[in-house]
Amino acid sequence: MSEFESKLDKYAETVVKVGLNVQKGQDVNITAPVHATNFVRKVVKHAYLAGARQVLVDYQDDKLDLLKYELASEEGLKAFPSWKVKGMMEMADNNAAFLGIRSKNPELLKDVDPERLAIVDKVSVTENKEYSQNYISTGRISWTLVSYPSPEWAQLVFPNLTEDESLEKLWEAMFDVTRVNQENPVGEWKEHMRGLANRAEILNKKKYKKLHYRATGTDLTIELHKDHKWMCANFTNEKGTEFVPNMPTEEVFTIPFKKGVNGTVASTKPLNYKGSLINHFSLTFKEGKVVDFKAEEGYEILKNLLSIDEGAKYLGEVALVPHDSPISNSNLVFYDTLYDENASCHIALGNALKTCVENVKEKSKEDFEEMGFNESLTHVDFMIGSGELDIDGETEDGTKEAIFRSGNWVI
Repeated sequence: MSEFESKLDKYAETVVKVGLNVQKGQDVNITAPVHATNFVRKVVKHAYLAGARQVLVDYQDDKLDLLKYELASEEGLKAFPSWKVKGMMEMADNNAAFLGIRSKNPELLKDVDPERLAIVDKVSVTENKEYSQNYISTGRISWTLVSYPSPEWAQLVFPNLTEDESLEKLWEAMFDVTRVNQENPVGEWKEHMRGLANRAEILNKKKYKKLHYRATGTDLTIELHKDHKWMCANFTNEKGTEFVPNMPTEEVFTIPFKKGVNGTVASTKPLNYKGSLINHFSLTFKEGKVVDFKAEEGYEILKNLLSIDEGAKYLGEVALVPHDSPISNSNLVFYDTLYDENASCHIALGNALKTCVENVKEKSKEDFEEMGFNESLTHVDFMIGSGELDIDGETEDGTKEAIFRSGNWVI
């Protein structure tokens, strides 16, 4: 086995043992790009070795998606295979684990009419609402997202290299930040997650009422509800099995009070949204809602994102990531939110996570409305952190203290 194949195998093993944490007798569903068959086979092998009952694979081809965006009628754009979502919910009810393998072509849809993109996006998030909100955002089932390089993606990250060279460099960068290059990746991941859990616990003991962000182009205040809970990506499903939904992950996160966001925030990295780039953008909030926005690139895409529903104009997540972290220290822009959000503090437009609410099982619908819990069909993270970002926390008694200075933890 070559060195690359050996690392790819370790990557697959880590995804199965840490990301999904597959249990004996459990079914596994994998969604993957057609060019990732070699990796998928390794994941399937490790899933069966971990005791999986059956592993089902759904291959996808983004070029087929492009043909639909370009050529389908408007009626065709609005069509959606609802039977797929029903099948996924049926599997979820039987405690299946779900793995999404993403392979970005960040510029795939750059020439597609934004209005056509918006039609498909809204239909997709609407049809997936029940599955997303009842199974994914609640942490009820085990699920994990990981990435797999495509030639187009690699060339965007390393534009001065040949296609083969850029793919090799992107793989090596990914192996680094996912800890696959370590001697014992599974053990390294478990230690890493313990460290993030400890950091979340420190913040939970602080019980901050507000966070204040300051950097070039950013002066933003975010209120937190008294029942908010800081977490890391170390989830436990309803069967009591731990899993890690994002690999890599460097964040601790919580939810804001829906109407308690005020000020302006500037992006610090490009946002790859549904195959289109939004870059050099800023948002201005008043009483939680986006009341103004700018973008040097992807303005119409951002406009459509904010128009998905009323909740898309409000925040659903606040995440803290130190500037001194593996992905940030790589000095790379990955053009993939899964990676770039873990190089930078970020916030998310749209749906909030119920897992970030204390005593969530005791809460009624009215309780969630009272606490300012944002609901939306979408949830989109974007990066606001940098080496100059300062963040202060304010406690219930009005005491203010530094949390971040120059992009890094000080507590």
